[in-house]
Amino acid sequence: MDSVDSVVVGAGVVGLAVARALALAGRDVVILEAESAIGTHTSSRNSEVIHAGIYYPHGSLKARSCVRGRELLYRYCEGHGVPHRRCGKLIVAAEDRQIDELRSIQSKAHGNGATDVAWLERDAALGLEPELRCVAALHSPSTGIIDSHALMLAYLGDAERAGAMLALRSPLLAVRRAGERFELEVGGASAVTVLARRLVNCAGLTAPSVARRIERFPSALLPRELYARGNYYSLRGRAPFKHLVYPVPEPGGLGVHLTLDLAGQARFGPDVEWIDRIEYSVDPARAERFYGSIRRYWPGLPDGALSPAYCGIRPKISGPGEPAADFLIQGPKEHGIPGLVNLFGIESPGLTASLALADDVVNLIEP
Repeated sequence: MDSVDSVVVGAGVVGLAVARALALAGRDVVILEAESAIGTHTSSRNSEVIHAGIYYPHGSLKARSCVRGRELLYRYCEGHGVPHRRCGKLIVAAEDRQIDELRSIQSKAHGNGATDVAWLERDAALGLEPELRCVAALHSPSTGIIDSHALMLAYLGDAERAGAMLALRSPLLAVRRAGERFELEVGGASAVTVLARRLVNCAGLTAPSVARRIERFPSALLPRELYARGNYYSLRGRAPFKHLVYPVPEPGGLGVHLTLDLAGQARFGPDVEWIDRIEYSVDPARAERFYGSIRRYWPGLPDGALSPAYCGIRPKISGPGEPAADFLIQGPKEHGIPGLVNLFGIESPGLTASLALADDVVNLIEP
């Protein structure tokens, strides 16, 4: 029976960051990934935005880890050659009635530590983006974009150089307690049993299901496993924008916003729908509802300009109509099982927060 110090379940961006941090701390690490490649779900199906930490409730783990993680991530990208760009973001009020909400967003951003979020009157906003329609805007110069796959490869490279091993097509089937260790039943082409002192559940969309497989894990601490699928549509041709553009948020989300990739291609989304299984088809007809929303801040959007791009699924632990849940990290203090950490509901801004969250996990699981 193989034995290892630490097992990380899930090779998405957060799982890889955690594995890297544990390996750099001198731990013997194995990363279990059920799929045939790293980051095939939430980590590779998102808008690839480096968030500034603007919208989240003050004092929340999302706010703290986003602001701290943003600066760690920019430094990491610069030091490791990960493609990224601080393109900045505009949050625009299309109507006078949205002014108070825009001021509230600025106040929340400053309270979270995103103190460079600046107020722009209409003419100043149009000076940055002449195609906009707005009455005022906020400018977030710390918002950026990143190549998420290159980031995951960099994390994995660091982890492997420090001795970590990645096992693809290796789903975790069951976890039993064996004294002070975990006995892990791992599936795949050749099923194996692995002993580990530490176990970190970074399984993203299926993290609650993974926790349910842990022997004697308190069922009362298991969150719901909910899926919110966001559909994104690409603009045919290049957009006349250099910044990301977000409307003032709407109930239930941030509204249909414009993001850019590193090649300058514009994408609009998300169109959110709650689903009961993991499935990634995009209905071309759903783009029709985007046009009116986008034209509130970009009236020049041509007819027929949107094409289906991709969709991503957020690992939700709160349902439709409920307040958005904070990131949930459970360590031994919460569940009473030494050496175990579960990460639940790590949706946006999980990519931005990945290095900060990895530090938090290491602090929880040591010694």
